[in-house]
Amino acid sequence: MLVVNDDASILELFRLILEEEGYEVHLSKIAFEEVHEVEKLDPDLIILDIKIGRHNEGLLLLQQLRMYRPTMKIPVLICTAAISVIREQEEILQHKGIPVLYKPFDVDELLHIVQQNLLPSETKDC
Repeated sequence: MLVVNDDASILELFRLILEEEGYEVHLSKIAFEEVHEVEKLDPDLIILDIKIGRHNEGLLLLQQLRMYRPTMKIPVLICTAAISVIREQEEILQHKGIPVLYKPFDVDELLHIVQQNLLPSETKDC
């Protein structure tokens, strides 16, 4: 599982929550500049904040992930406090099957969405 968020304390929170549930977690404070780097990690799920850095770099990363054949089928969960940005994209995200979890989030809701969206190949670590 890959978590991309530019806030170190949020990343640590995700690590604690998800590792306690038995998931292998990779953390990144920056949006990947090269989408093939995500391909190398081969995550079963990506938890992505839209607001990374000074811009909506997470949204750009999401677009790149969806346009690159090796990563286009990796499930993505948007976890963000950028409500206004998401509201503009909400219909498109729903159409693409990309769930949104707003910060602050409920841990049980996070775990429920994670479980629902994991790739079927659960035999490998996340």
